[in-house]
Amino acid sequence: MEESRLLNTLKEYFGYESFRPLQEKIIASVFEGRDNLVIMPTGGGKSICFQLPALLLPEITLVISPLIALMKDQVDGLTANGIPAAFLNSSQTENQQQDIFKRIEKRELKLLYVAPESLQVIDRFLSNGKVSLIAIDEAHCISSWGHDFRPAYTQLGYLKKRFPETPVIALTATADKATRQDICNQLNIPNAEKHIASFDRKNLSLEVRPGIKRFEQIEKFITPRKNESGIIYCLSRKTTEELASKLKAKGHIVEAYHAGLPHDTRIQIQDDFINDHSKIICATIAFGMGIDKSNIRWVIHYNMPKNMEGYYQEIGRAGRDGLASDTLLFHSYADVVQLQKFASNAGNSEVQLAKLDRMKQYSESLTCRRKILLNYFGELKQEDCGNCDICRNPPKFFDGTIIAQKALSCIYRLKEQEPLTTVIDVLRGAQNEAVFSKNHQSLKTYGIGKETSWQHWQNYLIQLINLGYIEIAFHRHNNLQLTEIARNVLFNGEKVQVAKVPDRKAILKNTEEASTGTTNSLFERLRELRLKIAHEEGIPAYLIFNDATLKEMEKERPMTDEEFIQINGVGRKKMQDYGYQFIKEIIAFSKKKRKPKKKKKGNTYKITLELYREGLSVEEISKKRELAITTIYSHLAKLYTNGEEIDMSRLIDKNEIESVKKAREKLGNPETLKPYYEHFEESLDYWTIRCALAVLDKEEVPGE
Repeated sequence: MEESRLLNTLKEYFGYESFRPLQEKIIASVFEGRDNLVIMPTGGGKSICFQLPALLLPEITLVISPLIALMKDQVDGLTANGIPAAFLNSSQTENQQQDIFKRIEKRELKLLYVAPESLQVIDRFLSNGKVSLIAIDEAHCISSWGHDFRPAYTQLGYLKKRFPETPVIALTATADKATRQDICNQLNIPNAEKHIASFDRKNLSLEVRPGIKRFEQIEKFITPRKNESGIIYCLSRKTTEELASKLKAKGHIVEAYHAGLPHDTRIQIQDDFINDHSKIICATIAFGMGIDKSNIRWVIHYNMPKNMEGYYQEIGRAGRDGLASDTLLFHSYADVVQLQKFASNAGNSEVQLAKLDRMKQYSESLTCRRKILLNYFGELKQEDCGNCDICRNPPKFFDGTIIAQKALSCIYRLKEQEPLTTVIDVLRGAQNEAVFSKNHQSLKTYGIGKETSWQHWQNYLIQLINLGYIEIAFHRHNNLQLTEIARNVLFNGEKVQVAKVPDRKAILKNTEEASTGTTNSLFERLRELRLKIAHEEGIPAYLIFNDATLKEMEKERPMTDEEFIQINGVGRKKMQDYGYQFIKEIIAFSKKKRKPKKKKKGNTYKITLELYREGLSVEEISKKRELAITTIYSHLAKLYTNGEEIDMSRLIDKNEIESVKKAREKLGNPETLKPYYEHFEESLDYWTIRCALAVLDKEEVPGE
């Protein structure tokens, strides 16, 4: 496949000028008929690896996807880009499915999304040769080694036998080495080319905080981000509901989501979030796999996740558009103990406990967090990232030998038969039942650390656990025990360096320093316009344009179609559907702010105007300037709006203007050109409609 054709298709349908790393190589491999395994982080551009080939391959592309919401989201996005696609699953009526079967027979579809359970339903409509490509999304679901095993995926191995000549592309965001090989074996593609993209999501900031006053910290974190979408992950259903209730009481637009809610309620909550009716979701991990929302700006973990794969996938739901986004994880000893119990009761407890231990090490680390995260997925990184809490505020160490001796001695005096909370109570000289019932107040170590706060002792003990001086006996009621090397500190004078505990007030203050953005910026104006159009069309706002595209519009200020289509994320169809209104908003904002126009843009209008005054037709100007006819129409419409003497009767007749005027009244003055285009059943093109609206808008200006 020629590179120029691939790039033209990429811009025409997806709005991008160039491929991201690995995309072109993967697509080339597909066209060569090879099987492929793609490991690419969330937001890395996996979908284009099969969606773009689907447009150019002769027959239909079959996409296996695990969730109804994910299918609908993908198909809505493809349709918005002018790509014929459909999904088939159990949520549809028989008539809806029959319509899809007819479209398959007529070869009207380029992509068909199917749930694993629905494969047999469509089998009779397909034969070897009628399927150009098979894409298996969320491929880690097939492997019991993976973190999200789904039994329905195990039947997918038959696809390669059913369609031996059809290339298979398996895609996932998270899979370690064992899982990768298992995916290939189970799908009968053992020789698949493996493409592993970088797991480094540089736009995500990483932060871990002690789990103290969590609600206060969360409230201060989200208040300056009230216009942004975010997810708060919780370990239990009860926590999601309690947290959502507290945040609602503070005036935030928030909903709780968990598997215990009725199906219809969950669908509604998810739709409201996707469509920006609600900004925050407090959820268990049941939420999010089917979400392709690109403008989630932050993710908070109220509790520690049970493994690094889950954590990476969940934080990966933020910043899919590539813009800076924040992630925050609260870590507490209580979470570790609870997750330890869950893992111990799992079928593969040994694996679960090992994964939990790695998650714990990440949370308690005093070195660059991104290094640890990337190392886990086999991507070795030498330099610090500069975008995590450790890099921004490196810990300060001091001689903590006396602190360590007090703690280790207390554990020894307690005969290694008490958990962390009781050890701290004895060190601080607490007068409670846990101490008095066992006569711990008579120990020599009782009260020897009363000058140190409870939270500081907790932090120091966790550091000593990480340093290997103490271990948690999970099988003995989580009692703290001394290791062999603890003797070196107690009896041989070994020194211990301990990190200074961050000041709690400083932690809470940091939450107030988030950037809020200006509410009267062009970006905000464009967001409001996008949301208005999205509500009118009944689709999620990010399917119109994502935040990164709006940011580029804010920076570049495109005022013609030629300039507008140069913006990343703007394809031909989206320019036709939405360009008129967005350009109009940019021009209005720029006039209000009295921004000086770029010289280059002034020149391009001037050249078009001079050629027009010489009597050249639109077609002649287009040919002479080597610009699209639509761009020349755009120039002339703008020049007319700005007061230049343009004879619009040369561009559009009075009957067409009158027709558009009647349509505007009937349609209720819609903000985009698309309703007009559909109203006229495509008999009037976009540019005629646009010119007519320019005339009508000017007629309504007083004094004109």
